Amino acid sequence: MPRFKVENIKKIVQKLAIPKPWDSIIILLLVVLIEIPGFIILHQNIIDPDWPFHLDRILIFIAILLGLFFLLRAVKRVLLFAIAIYLMLLGYGTLIGNYGFSNIYEDYRSMIYSMQDNPYPQDVIISRLLPFPNKNKILKAVEFTNPGVRNFAVSATTKHFSNLKGYRENRKMIQCFAVFKEVNEKWNYVNDPIGQEYIAAASESLEHFSGDCDDHAIFMSACIKAIGGTPRIIHTQGHMYPEMLIGSKADLETAIYLIKEVLFEKEAKNKQIFYHIDERDQVWLNLDYTARYPGGPFMSKEILGELTIN
Repeated sequence: MPRFKVENIKKIVQKLAIPKPWDSIIILLLVVLIEIPGFIILHQNIIDPDWPFHLDRILIFIAILLGLFFLLRAVKRVLLFAIAIYLMLLGYGTLIGNYGFSNIYEDYRSMIYSMQDNPYPQDVIISRLLPFPNKNKILKAVEFTNPGVRNFAVSATTKHFSNLKGYRENRKMIQCFAVFKEVNEKWNYVNDPIGQEYIAAASESLEHFSGDCDDHAIFMSACIKAIGGTPRIIHTQGHMYPEMLIGSKADLETAIYLIKEVLFEKEAKNKQIFYHIDERDQVWLNLDYTARYPGGPFMSKEILGELTIN
């Protein structure tokens, strides 16, 4: 009797077995589905050695793929069950608004965009920086608590990108990009009086959206700060411009994807992203008035000083 039952079970298992060569194809598809979110997490949390052509990431991807492939081939009897559980979890995450199919797609695309892109980073070495010119006057001019400046920044967030869905965790970044768009679309460059270094307060620039580079940097910084962003002003030879704190390199990947694929698709198409990396490995994105998209080209690359707006 026991033997009969065992033989019946074997027959049932054989009937359920996936015929060749479809078993290998299904295993490969499952490997890809499992590897994408796993590789994204790994990619965002391990040190980037900056190998040419991202060879380190390519080798890691291949190693994970082969490992998963041979592991699943060893347990292919439970493939259908594993696929069902995996899809159910992703489907459940999609329905309740947690991590689901769309999140995997967006994370994967942002990662690929950052690996394909060839941005131009520059390390900011604090020990080599010079004293910031007119530091106290500029800090005083960044009036981020001024009601008019705050109201303008808030109105920019409702005018641009407010209907964008599915990026709740990146809301502050997107709103700061909305401020950038509104300010740079309105800004009119006007020189200072001859022989004078005129520093306009943010509330003054609010009236006509006009001034030179330091006035723009002050106004942009005030607006970014007014809605919760962290700005700073960079001083170069004969020029000042604002930057915005993005965060880690993983946050930079998200920023690149949002800029190129979602928010500034026309302006940033086939363009490079320019940013600086500080001594804590934090990424700062260029917001100069000459840029048509966040992270546009540097007008002047050599940094003489930096002033973070606290």
